[in-house]
Amino acid sequence: MLVSSCGLRRLELSVAEPEKTVDFFAGVLGWAVIAEPGGSFSGWVGDRLAAQIVAGQEGWHVFFGGDEPRELKANSSVDSGRVLHGPWAPAPRHGEPCWVELLTSTPDEDDAYWKRELGWETAEGDRALGLYTSARHGDPRPVAGTMQSCAGAESHWGVYFAVDDLEAACARVSELDGRVTVGPSRLQIGEFASIEGPHGGHCALLENPKGWGGNWAS
Repeated sequence: MLVSSCGLRRLELSVAEPEKTVDFFAGVLGWAVIAEPGGSFSGWVGDRLAAQIVAGQEGWHVFFGGDEPRELKANSSVDSGRVLHGPWAPAPRHGEPCWVELLTSTPDEDDAYWKRELGWETAEGDRALGLYTSARHGDPRPVAGTMQSCAGAESHWGVYFAVDDLEAACARVSELDGRVTVGPSRLQIGEFASIEGPHGGHCALLENPKGWGGNWAS
């Protein structure tokens, strides 16, 4: 019997220069950094893991919580263990993951895939809302976003991190030689900006999210 995944287990960023990259994100997001075996690093907010930075070229990999560890498509996997971030987890603090969003050029195909693999549904049966929901713990709640991309592009997951002050975070990105590639702007999810580190790693920043998914949480 399929049990619906209720959120994010962990994030992993694969880049050519892990140490420089984790220093950048720690400077923007306030992570406490721990050096791990094999030249990788982990970034922490209090006692919760925000992300792991490892050597490679693949970018972000998203690990959803579930009962059976396995590989999924679109730079993602299922990992067993406690879900750290999601609609039933504690509200995201500055520097923590606060949302994930699938960019897809084949929305109908992907809707069927995530329903089959993770037990998700589209919000109220209407894909135009751009949400996947999970009912693992009772009432359905938004668990991930979805947005249509250019025809022929491969599906992939983008990640959002919470920040207390978006303007200050974007200024810090520039101070650390990163780029603000989009925004700051307002979307339904809230005030956001997209950024890129000088040594790799694209992500979005979301200002003061009320919960997992920002304004979607309410």
